[in-house]
Amino acid sequence: MSSRAMPFNLPNLLTLSRIAAIPIVVTCFWLDQWLGRDLAQWTAMVVFVVASVTDYLDGWLARRWQMISRLGRFLDPIADKLLVASVLLMLCGFGTLRGLHVLAALIILCREILVSGLREFLAELRVGLPVSNLAKWKTGIQMTSLAVLLVGEAGPKGFPTMEIGLVLLWAAALLTLITGYDYLRTGLQHMREHEPPAAPVVAKRDAAT
Repeated sequence: MSSRAMPFNLPNLLTLSRIAAIPIVVTCFWLDQWLGRDLAQWTAMVVFVVASVTDYLDGWLARRWQMISRLGRFLDPIADKLLVASVLLMLCGFGTLRGLHVLAALIILCREILVSGLREFLAELRVGLPVSNLAKWKTGIQMTSLAVLLVGEAGPKGFPTMEIGLVLLWAAALLTLITGYDYLRTGLQHMREHEPPAAPVVAKRDAAT
């Protein structure tokens, strides 16, 4: 079946559902007055986890059913970055992340912008920027840390939920620096390879001669 004939196939709908989950997660930050703080935080975590799982499912289904489309390749990284950025900003805005821990969030956000810029530039050169295995580990740890931090103090009594979430967030930030450097190095290499040759310098004869 041609994916071009069906741009809104199941994998792409899963990707769109990840974008649709963002306002639900964000709204949960203000629902503690009606749902109670614990229920609101757990609801945000569940919605976030379900949305994160679709990140694996949409790609797996697209490859298995041969439904890889241009729309899917366009939407998938955007959905991921919007989801992560929204949660990080809300965690910072509501004080879950504060002090030095905001730096970890900033590192992750800056890396996402860097990689997006590299992909856009290299796309003009018709060069792909494949996802490395280390980057996949980074994504897994990052999503786990955000899910744990969404629960926060609503976690089980006596269980260091916040501490675990912060440790995982810094681990993700460290891997973010490593993978970001790898992507930047690869991108710069392709830029140099596609750099047009410099025009030859023609010496001008002295008019007095």
